[in-house]
Amino acid sequence: MMDLSKTVDRIKALLEDCDCVLVGAGAGLSTAAGLDYGGKRFTDNFSDFIRKYGFTDMYSSGFYPFESEEKKWAYWARHIYTNNTGMTKMPLYEKLLKLLDGKDYFVITTNVDEQFFKAGFDEKRVFATQGSYRFLQCSRACHDRLYDDTEIVQKMLENTNEELEIPSSLVPVCPVCGGSMDVHLRKDDYFVEDEAWHTQSSAYRDFLAKRRDDKCLMMEFGIGFNTPAIIRFPFDTYLSILSDWNLVRFNKNDLQLAIDYHKTYKLVDVDDFSSYNLPQSLTDRYTPVSYDIELVVDKLLGIM
Repeated sequence: MMDLSKTVDRIKALLEDCDCVLVGAGAGLSTAAGLDYGGKRFTDNFSDFIRKYGFTDMYSSGFYPFESEEKKWAYWARHIYTNNTGMTKMPLYEKLLKLLDGKDYFVITTNVDEQFFKAGFDEKRVFATQGSYRFLQCSRACHDRLYDDTEIVQKMLENTNEELEIPSSLVPVCPVCGGSMDVHLRKDDYFVEDEAWHTQSSAYRDFLAKRRDDKCLMMEFGIGFNTPAIIRFPFDTYLSILSDWNLVRFNKNDLQLAIDYHKTYKLVDVDDFSSYNLPQSLTDRYTPVSYDIELVVDKLLGIM
């Protein structure tokens, strides 16, 4: 593993030499930006829910089986507001946009906080595969329209009582089938892929096809093994089959590469590359980074 100075120099050289940049972003990027689902940020914003339900973090509490829609939406209004509709742009995302200035870029992300949009990234160059907290959908996907929840969330927050319930009149109802509504998150087979989702999915495929033979720098931020088939494993595949593509992987713990080893995919640690006789033409194009994301980005931008 290279030291910080050499790592920064390496990434800087790759950015200067590449024709385009493909960004892959997961939860670790927003965590690095300060959007943490646990710790003080959680306890500061959810102390009443913690007392009532024993919640330990925002991620696991999202799976809690609330006994009524009134209780469910009291929680989710707070969650949505805290992690999307009530947030402004975060400095790390602004810095990433500045880092990509002048580059042909595309972003694929599993994050649902819309920080790329808030920071000013071109919406036509961002594919948010897993949805967004800012939208509601029919829980049974009876139709493929999404509904901006900014206003209803604010009303829910203003009308949450001491029992942590909202009025029944504010519980969202599907305007088509009359059934329940849900947050637009990919968590089951009822996730709605609307026209905008398909447009950006096509834009992503078009970018890959157009740039296949160019010098492309893949920059992957904070993606572990929750949903690796969406970004992480495809990036590993692009690295192995496209000889002019480089991969910089930012991850504090999971810096392995998925390789095709005797027709079986294996995760190989950086220290074990030689044991698997990985070609130097592959390993030379891989830059693992365990340093703090914002620290590296600051140094790339010359921010001391």
